[in-house]
Amino acid sequence: MDNKFIRVDEVAQELSVSKPYAYKLIKKLNDELKEQGFITIAGRVNRQYFQERFYGAGEKQGKEMD
Repeated sequence: MDNKFIRVDEVAQELSVSKPYAYKLIKKLNDELKEQGFITIAGRVNRQYFQERFYGAGEKQGKEMD
């Protein structure tokens, strides 16, 4: 079964950023998901949502990170 969540190590590597910054990005994405009514897990974010927000896949295309 594929892992549906992306963790801090993978986010840091994928975006070429430090782990502390990757944690901040994950927190921001999880806060957005919480506002939409989803349950989140600290230090992990839904892989599909991560890809939509950073690579523009799906319906959220064109929306930028603040």
